[in-house]
Amino acid sequence: MSTKPSTALETFANPYPSRDYTIQMECPEFTAVCPKTGQPDFGTIRIQYVPDERCIELKSLKLYLWSFRDQGIFHEAVTNSILEDLVAACAPRRMTVTGDFNVRGGISTVVTVEFAQGE
Repeated sequence: MSTKPSTALETFANPYPSRDYTIQMECPEFTAVCPKTGQPDFGTIRIQYVPDERCIELKSLKLYLWSFRDQGIFHEAVTNSILEDLVAACAPRRMTVTGDFNVRGGISTVVTVEFAQGE
């Protein structure tokens, strides 16, 4: 059992690939580092998707998100990177990733990015 961050995202076969259904995941302990100040950033990552042939395995998602802990990256970049990596891993029909980041400097930030097959 791995207890270290990993950029590898594992998937498994969708048990109902002929049906549209929505999977929602909330990761309230996301951390990264502000690339300007070096201070930690905290937030909640919300993922909502309609799977096609593959679903995201949750433990690998946890370790993947943990891999950002020491990375200096802007909110906009990390939210888009998460979407791109998840889409590459499972090729969903639709996916939305929202990064809801805690207040920093008196300003909170929410970044939402979307993907749809064929668009």
